Amino acid sequence: MMLDVAETRQGSWTVLHVRGELDLVSSPVVRQRVHDAVAAGRHDVVLDLSEVFFCDSSGVGVLIAARRLMRSCRGRLRLILPARGAEDGSHVNRVLGALGVRRLFEVYADTGSATDDGAQPLTA
Repeated sequence: MMLDVAETRQGSWTVLHVRGELDLVSSPVVRQRVHDAVAAGRHDVVLDLSEVFFCDSSGVGVLIAARRLMRSCRGRLRLILPARGAEDGSHVNRVLGALGVRRLFEVYADTGSATDDGAQPLTA
């Protein structure tokens, strides 16, 4: 399956809705979209991964690189994983947990909470 990335804006947040497989072939697309947002001066980015059903180490590498980029420009990166998935283990959540990097990310259940500066992230 192909990867699709759609962009929306929620206040100061750029939300990248990622759908499909996040793997060696498709992950550069996500990397480029994050870089494009930063280059355009948008330093608050949400990656909506609720419709990603497969993520390999290349995808995880892109997420970590995006986190590093956002931190270097004093920006913020938040991930959306399904509310049930964040507790029971969506594929992306399981991969991040298995690799021991889940704790590096602020994870939210939906776009509304991810773009609300007063909302608390889900626990790892």
